[in-house]
Amino acid sequence: MAHLPSDVYLTTSFMHSGDVSPTTPKLQLQLSIPHHDPTYYIPDGNTVLLVENTLFRVHRSTLTKDKSTFDSMFSLDSDLRSSSSTPSVTAGPEGESDDNPIRLQGDTAQEFRALLWALYALPPELTLALTPKANTSQLFNLARITHKYEFRSIEAWALGALTTIYTRPTHSPSVQVEDVEGPSLVQLTELASLCEQRDLLDAATLRWKRLLASGKDIALAIGVAERLNLRTLLGFAYHSMMLQGREVWDNDALLTRAQRIRLLSGHYALGRLWERLPSEPPVISHSPRCTGGAQVRCNQAWGALWRSTLDMGRQVLLIQYADVVGKLMLAESVTKALVEREIPTQGMLDGMPWCKDNVLAAVAGKVKEVQESLADYFTDVA
Repeated sequence: MAHLPSDVYLTTSFMHSGDVSPTTPKLQLQLSIPHHDPTYYIPDGNTVLLVENTLFRVHRSTLTKDKSTFDSMFSLDSDLRSSSSTPSVTAGPEGESDDNPIRLQGDTAQEFRALLWALYALPPELTLALTPKANTSQLFNLARITHKYEFRSIEAWALGALTTIYTRPTHSPSVQVEDVEGPSLVQLTELASLCEQRDLLDAATLRWKRLLASGKDIALAIGVAERLNLRTLLGFAYHSMMLQGREVWDNDALLTRAQRIRLLSGHYALGRLWERLPSEPPVISHSPRCTGGAQVRCNQAWGALWRSTLDMGRQVLLIQYADVVGKLMLAESVTKALVEREIPTQGMLDGMPWCKDNVLAAVAGKVKEVQESLADYFTDVA
């Protein structure tokens, strides 16, 4: 009895017509025949691979470059053939014909095509990937598949090219999560996290911050940051959602009940932090000339200045009670204006003649400390 090829799928359906009984199944054939890739089905190649529904024929020696997983795979296959005394009853050894290709699971044809592009490309093509005309989708697919199959040097090159593109000053940061010319911001973040590429992750986080500042895709950012455990992004995303207000939280379908509870917890915790801040001025570095009694007076003057700048900021602008970051950034601006005498000091700097320039670094350090620890305030309620 003849057998249908493995790539021909059979489906049945009950078709009602005047000539067919309602209980009689009519057999339908749905053909899904793999096709040759137009570029990478190379006539003199010696290895056939099936990715999705596309057949690639390439040189085995090319796939084993860079000490990739394919190198180990082919070596193991060769060892198994050598130790096997039973002749194959299939359509030849796996990978030597279209009838019995090596099947790659979990990859897309686009990803594998990107890998072969990198392996077979000429220098001018590779150079183009480092210019504004680069194909970011191709580089994204390349980075993903080279990470999976451990083409380490090619992976590093692809990630480096993507980082160059997304940190280039002339490359306008997108204000949309979806980039029609390349991977989405979510995909880019996932890739940077998967490959542990810090510079690319920083570039993606900067784009998320711009979105959050405009009030867009905040719940999406929270979900991505929680899933990938990106603490800095998570803190900024929760803080941005908190500032939207309770009415927005309750009506955002993407937020879970647990996330809404964390928002309430964060609002309370940041409120308590703001109440403590006036009595906890950040530590400043003293000048070598500031010693003994002079240092005591300097610390007292700095404490008074710290309380005054926090209070002045609150009087100048109406900022939400729990927006500690906004209040600290405003205090930093006020402090800078006082030190540089852009506004009257009213004698507040007289007690720290040698250390007044150091307070700017202290305030900036406090702002950074709170920003980096924001996620710690949005916790589950025990």
